[in-house]
Amino acid sequence: MSALSREVPIRSTAATGPEGLAALALTRIACAGGATRAQISRDLGPMVSNRLSPAEWRSKAAEILASLIGAGLAEQSRSRYRATDKGNAAVAQYLGEKESHARAWSEQRDVWLVAKALGIDATKPAIRKALSRPEGLSALIVQSAFGLSTRQALSPLKLRAALALVALERAFGDNVKTSGLKKGSAISAQAGRALAGQLLKPPRELNTDARLIAALGAEQVGAARPEIEVLRGALLRRLAEPAKNAPATASAPKAQPAAPLPAAEAVRTAVQKTPQRPGLAQFSAGVLGAARDHAEGWPGARKAFISQVWNAIRTSHPEWGLSEIEFKDMLAGAHRAGQLVLASADLKNKDKIKDFEASAILYKNTVWHFVRVED
Repeated sequence: MSALSREVPIRSTAATGPEGLAALALTRIACAGGATRAQISRDLGPMVSNRLSPAEWRSKAAEILASLIGAGLAEQSRSRYRATDKGNAAVAQYLGEKESHARAWSEQRDVWLVAKALGIDATKPAIRKALSRPEGLSALIVQSAFGLSTRQALSPLKLRAALALVALERAFGDNVKTSGLKKGSAISAQAGRALAGQLLKPPRELNTDARLIAALGAEQVGAARPEIEVLRGALLRRLAEPAKNAPATASAPKAQPAAPLPAAEAVRTAVQKTPQRPGLAQFSAGVLGAARDHAEGWPGARKAFISQVWNAIRTSHPEWGLSEIEFKDMLAGAHRAGQLVLASADLKNKDKIKDFEASAILYKNTVWHFVRVED
């Protein structure tokens, strides 16, 4: 255990309470030239402004500085604080380094502390470069949030494909791993953005990969805008947030049990809360069954409009909890996996133009409108 972890506890993720602020204060003091109390108050103030008034923060800062000196992590010479050897070693370990470096505060804050908040390794030059760019920071935020590798910042194209696969896995579950779509590269750009857009709250489509990733990045850290300074500020506040595991007080009212629901309503509520996403085989069988009821044409070459199949599926399988975009992307995935066959329209019947438009699924240079029924 490091000196800083022992004397002024620091967690390996977002540090909490006075301990987290003490770690941040020591990290500021360890920068080149040390820091005055005024500089510490000014530089760390934005990280606590959402929960401490200026007067409260000044008082807290004074307590923290006294505790750091008492722990032998910092020392004061006139009006300036500097980290001791023990303090420098503790900061190096806090930031995931082998040895301490007296950097400028701007670099310590914008690169190393932001990386700390994200839980990524800033010792790699490529990561530090990515963190200095808005698109790179947004990408790393999204990669971290959705459990993707953070060894490097992915390009917008690669990240969109990976996010589409995340959304597809949420729809298909583990079945997507055997569907031939493991890398998500078989999904068209438009379909991939539409599917990845389901990860936004509320789900929506954005017309470029860059806008999609910027929106997801801002949403994941609770930032109002995707500008780099706003993203950094939101991440840095995480390092100073207090613990959220305080025990409930004795005076807190006890939760009252919910009134029993009628059986039908209880089932419907359970379905709405926990969608029972189908596996690839189950989904394909359900689609083909619905397509048979709406297919037109001669035996051996019958087809059903995708829009009509969708209307049937959302009525017959509400427990799947699918949106239309998810349905179409799962349908395209089932086609690529060979579970069913989609077909394009040769001629457009003006009487059914609405069905044509509502059925369209764009994939590369092909537009699908029908589900084929072979029986």
